[in-house]
Order: sequence, then C-alpha cells, then structure tokens
Amino acid sequence: MKCFFSVFLLAVIFCGYYPAYSQETKLDTIVQSGKVGYKVFCKNKNDEENRLEIKLLGFENTARPPNFFIRGRVASAQIDDLNNDGYPDLVLFIYTGVGGVFGTVYAFVSEQNKSLIPLALPDVSADGKLNAGYKGHDEFSMLEGSILQKFPVYKPGDDKDKPTGGKRIIQYQMVPDGNGKYKFKVMQSYDLK
Repeated sequence: MKCFFSVFLLAVIFCGYYPAYSQETKLDTIVQSGKVGYKVFCKNKNDEENRLEIKLLGFENTARPPNFFIRGRVASAQIDDLNNDGYPDLVLFIYTGVGGVFGTVYAFVSEQNKSLIPLALPDVSADGKLNAGYKGHDEFSMLEGSILQKFPVYKPGDDKDKPTGGKRIIQYQMVPDGNGKYKFKVMQSYDLK
C-alpha cells in the first residue's frame, strides 16, 4: 500500500494537470488511436452554454456522433481506454461558471466502435465526504485509465484567492452500473497539506 501511495503521489505531483479555465478559444482537435478516434469541436464562446460537436473516426456506420449543447467550455480532449476493452474512449475536461472555476469530466465510452455510452464525473459539491472546503478551481489528469481531480481546500474565513487547507486529490475509476452502462466511482481521496 505504501508503494502504491508513493506512485500515486508522484503521479499527482509530476503528471500534467488540466487547470481550470485553460481554454477560452475554440477547441478544434483530433484525438486518435490507430485508425479510430474523435474529432472534437466547440466554439467556447459563452461561459454558460456551447455546442459540442464530435465526429467519430473509424467507427461503424451505425454509430451516431454526439452533438449537443453543454454547460461551460471544453478545455481539453484526451483518448484513453477507461474500461480496458481495447477500444478508445473519449475524455473531455469541461469548466463552468464565471472564470471557469468549476470543472467536470465527460466521457464517451466506445462499445466496440459501434456506439457510444456517455457518462460524467460525479459532482463533488453533492458528496458530503468530499465537499468540505470545496469552492472549485479543479485540475484534472489521467493516470492509467483513471481520472484524478485536484482542488484547493478552503477553511472557514479563507479569501477566495487564498485557500489555506491544502489540496484534495480524488481518484475516479469507471465501473459498470449494472444496467449496461457505466459510472465513475471514487476509488480513493487524499488531502495534502
């Protein structure tokens, strides 16, 4: 367990994080693994609502590309195999609120490159165990098929720009939900001073 914790902390310290509100201009990118991937486009013009367009690359003709409005702006897109089935999944880092303070993750899981199953990261502010001192400023990274979320912890009386409670790191893993879909589950969380 000590070895895992050490590797986990090194990954948190040295892996690239996607900081809150790192994208104010349009996102137009392709993320691909072999011949399969995703072309992601979002104008990111509005703090509150933007149209997200995803073109599927290398999928069967029956797969329908997701195109819909999202709350917030897309900061980055990555490809990963979240369920270890050999098919690439799309991971989007999205920020909302004035100044893009609050972050979340949307994922689209490939079902054998025939269809997609959407899911989103649970809202930290709705979790009584994790939301103590939470006021946004989320950063995200990927670690071997899991998602890491890091944010400052605010103590009562802290100014909005000066949190004094250290950092909280949460590791999420995608798991089946029992209904043929998936959900993100908290695997572990740590507070760093």
